[in-house]
Amino acid sequence: MIIGSVGLDVGLVVVAIVAAALVLSFLRSSLKVVQQGSVGVVKRFGEFRAIRQPGLHLLVPLVDRMDKVDVREFPRTGDQQSVITKDNVSLQVSATIFCQVTDVKLALFEVNDFGLAIDQMARTALRAVFGELTLDESLSERETINAKMQDHMTEATLKWGVRLNRIEILDITPPTNVLQAMSEQKEAEQHKRAAILKSEGEQQSAINSAQGRKQAAILEAEGQKEAAILGAEAQQQALVLRADGEKQATQLRGEGESAALDAIDTSTIHQNTLAVLQLRALQTLASSPNSKLVVPYEAAGLVGTAQALVEAVKGAGADQPDPVQGNGRTPQTKV
Repeated sequence: MIIGSVGLDVGLVVVAIVAAALVLSFLRSSLKVVQQGSVGVVKRFGEFRAIRQPGLHLLVPLVDRMDKVDVREFPRTGDQQSVITKDNVSLQVSATIFCQVTDVKLALFEVNDFGLAIDQMARTALRAVFGELTLDESLSERETINAKMQDHMTEATLKWGVRLNRIEILDITPPTNVLQAMSEQKEAEQHKRAAILKSEGEQQSAINSAQGRKQAAILEAEGQKEAAILGAEAQQQALVLRADGEKQATQLRGEGESAALDAIDTSTIHQNTLAVLQLRALQTLASSPNSKLVVPYEAAGLVGTAQALVEAVKGAGADQPDPVQGNGRTPQTKV
């Protein structure tokens, strides 16, 4: 009896364990948790049933199945691939595609693997776009390449429920010989630019030197001109002052002589004095710079007067005592 009861207890325990395992399996297959950023696609016997948003969801055991799809934007970086440009240059190019699932049903049921499909489409678009561009355009117009690739892929990916947000070219690697040629070209351009800058600097220096010499010559000429003008003005002023002085002196001299002549009383003047005055006037006329000499009408009378004056002086000298033997005074002639 004891053995039979023990066997019965063990059987109950086993049944309880099996029942618990079944319950856990049932709960595990029935309860599904969808994380934020993803959605759950419920399929019943392989047929699309519903789309579940993030949270806890209860499914029918052994009937429903849920596949989770990430609806966040994700980048897909492809490996480097060889493309040929329009001018027959082989390049190694890699690109990154930023895409996002917008229609979960299309992404799961319209294409087997939308990630692989996007990768293959990107390879095809790269070859097509770079085949329309030259090497220089491929290296300098990355924005144009990105836009053209997106145009090539947008229509196809929309059928798969995937949206292309942007495409970025990561790396473009030309062949070694092309890189060497580009380096030599860049170096030649740098030498050319340096030579041009040097020649422009020398040209500017020559222009500045010429302008400096020009300004110096102009200033020197202006200084000489001003000096000449000031010298001429000074000479002119001196001549004017000298002429004014001579004019004033002549006027004063004439006024003095006129006053002296006016002071002479012609009624009491001696004949000899009158003769002397006439001789002085004749002497003044003779010393003038005129090319013609005007002789007064009374010139013949002046000669006789002068001869009489000389004889009178001689006679007066004979009547005076000898200055050596006399009182030591110098004889004076009275006119």
